[in-house]
Amino acid sequence: MTITILIITGIISIFALNRQDVMSRFQFNAYMIRNQKEWWRFFTYAFLHADFIHLAVNLFVLYSFGEIVEMFYKVTFPEKGGYYFFLLYTGGILFSTLPSYWKHKEDIYYNAVGASGAVSAVLFASILFYPEGKISFIFLPIPIPAVVFGVLYLVYSAYMSNKGKDNIGHDAHFWGAIFGISFTILLKPALVPVFFSKIAGMFS
Repeated sequence: MTITILIITGIISIFALNRQDVMSRFQFNAYMIRNQKEWWRFFTYAFLHADFIHLAVNLFVLYSFGEIVEMFYKVTFPEKGGYYFFLLYTGGILFSTLPSYWKHKEDIYYNAVGASGAVSAVLFASILFYPEGKISFIFLPIPIPAVVFGVLYLVYSAYMSNKGKDNIGHDAHFWGAIFGISFTILLKPALVPVFFSKIAGMFS
C-alpha cells in the first residue's frame, strides 16, 4: 500500500504542478470548505505539493518509514493490518488539518498543500513501535534515537506553529504526529508499556 500511495501522490502532484487550475481547485482552503462546502479539500490537498523539493522530501520520508509501519501493522493486526494502515494515513491527512481549519476558516487567502501531516502520522507510529531505532541526517554525523528525534520534532513544530512567521504547515506536522501515536495506541493500548520498557532499556 505504501508504494501505491507513493505512486499516486507523485503522479497527481507532478500533474498539478503544471496545472494551476487543478492546484486551486483541490488545495486546502478552510474558507472555501466552510463557505462553498468544498469538503474534498480536507483530503485532496495531501496529493498536491508546492514544488518538486517539497514532493521529494515527503515521498522520501514516507518511503523510508511507510513500509516498516505497514509491516508492523500487519504483524500486530494480522487480519486488518492493511486496513488500519490505510486509516492511519488518511486519518493523518484529515486530523492534521482540523486546527488549521478553525484557525483560517475566515481567511480566503490561506492555502496549504502537501502530505506532511499524513507522513508525520506514519513516522510517529514507527517511533511508537520502534523507539530505539536510529534516525540520521546529512548535517548530523551521529544518528539519534528515534524517540529523542520525536520529542525534539514535536517541540520544534509547536514552537514554529505558534511563531507563525514562515509558510510551512508546522501545525499539520504536529497534529499529524499526535494522530499517528494516538491512533496506534487506541488500536493496541498494550503498546504503551512496551514502548516505555524499550525506552528504559535504552538508558539503563
